[in-house]
Amino acid sequence: MFLTISTTGTAARPATDLGYLLHKHPDKAQAFSTSHGTAHVFYPEADAERCTAALLLEIDPVALVRRGRGKGRGGAPDAALAQYVNDRPYAASSLLAVALSNVFSSALRGVCAARPERAAAPLPLRVEVPALPARGGPELVRRLFAPLGWTVTADPVPLDTAFPEWGDSRYVRLLLESERLTLAEALRHLYVLLPVLDDAKHYWVSADEVDKLLRAGEGWLAGHPEQQLITNRYLSRRWSLTRQARERLELVRLAEADDSEVEDIDNAVADETETEEKPTPLAVLRREAILAALGTSGAARVLDLGCGQGQLTQALLKDARYTEIVGVDVSQRALAIASRRLKLDRMGERQAARVKLVQGSLVYTDQRLRGYDAAVLSEVVEHVDPPRLPALEYAVFGHARPRTVVVTTPNAEYNVRWESLPAGHVRHGDHRFEWTREEFRAWAAAVAERYGYEAAFTSVGPDDPEVGPPTQMATFTISSEREAKAA
Repeated sequence: MFLTISTTGTAARPATDLGYLLHKHPDKAQAFSTSHGTAHVFYPEADAERCTAALLLEIDPVALVRRGRGKGRGGAPDAALAQYVNDRPYAASSLLAVALSNVFSSALRGVCAARPERAAAPLPLRVEVPALPARGGPELVRRLFAPLGWTVTADPVPLDTAFPEWGDSRYVRLLLESERLTLAEALRHLYVLLPVLDDAKHYWVSADEVDKLLRAGEGWLAGHPEQQLITNRYLSRRWSLTRQARERLELVRLAEADDSEVEDIDNAVADETETEEKPTPLAVLRREAILAALGTSGAARVLDLGCGQGQLTQALLKDARYTEIVGVDVSQRALAIASRRLKLDRMGERQAARVKLVQGSLVYTDQRLRGYDAAVLSEVVEHVDPPRLPALEYAVFGHARPRTVVVTTPNAEYNVRWESLPAGHVRHGDHRFEWTREEFRAWAAAVAERYGYEAAFTSVGPDDPEVGPPTQMATFTISSEREAKAA
């Protein structure tokens, strides 16, 4: 994807001030990691009379498919080939809008300590986008940009220049020119309207997208003649979000008409009468799911394998039904932190008898771990190199052999819902891999079959209809059929 922003100047007000406004030096070529690939910023020309800044976004289409099947980032649920052969690397879309926001965040807010007077003043601007999807054609492009003070040239791109009878594609070559806008206003227009024209968001549209839209649309969206179309498309036609956005925009319009502040109009209910519930952290939901599974199992003696800093061990210790809890970790530092968390040095004798922290590696058999009712591997398996997983499987399921084993691990498919996570990356630098739901189920089924367990699966966290939950959990119990045969 490619976009250029140009301006002109004089010796007294050089065009190279654009570098100050964008916070990117004209003499440097810079690269930035984004959620979808790598964004490059460079200046094809930079002198006092004319300066052009270019943004080139390199998309990793294979990573987009791997990280977001379905309608997430670049997926095509109706055609497997279309997931790999598509316009995502070339045509401006919400992916480019996100890159604009990440790379030019200060310019988008109109912040420039070095040239504040230039940031607040209109500039002669020229914006070019060689390939812009326009669902609605050139006419819609003009209807969106012209009311904002742009002179718009939107030339349709032929499907194939060798076959003019095939007509035009859905793409246009976009040229925007204006001398009435600040750079911040121009960037905010692009941030909102590029994905609107493409009409396809490539990351999860959540409630905070309304705030993003209203921030970027401040000063122009409330009075735009195509406000309804813009909010519909920007929010992926999610009815509840578009209604919320329009209600807030209407308040802005009424406040402007009454020369008042929005807060002065929207004051029928005091702020303290309603509090917004914060979402429960995923770590808390994970512990609650594990405790529920252990409670159902009837376990009294529990192993917390890979206990880390002791959060789960601490939660188990608070429940009197667990008579013996052993936290195991290979890291002595983690065990020291867990000891401080549990206050082992100040714990009463009776309570201290219930809990023990031991150092050990989970890829080796350990006689100390045999004979327990249950074991928990919470966010542990993904830290093990794949060639060593069979050793961990045998050490836990074959040698220690508790009646119940609870395993949680990240769902790789859900990673696309975190816009800040670069495409193709895992959630933590120490993760050796992350499984999709299908891969996790296949692994669990194979382990259960090999060691005589039965596996049941549970979703942890919000269960997204397209990519599943953020965490996946399997509860293994020794097969009653195998146990009967053994008896």
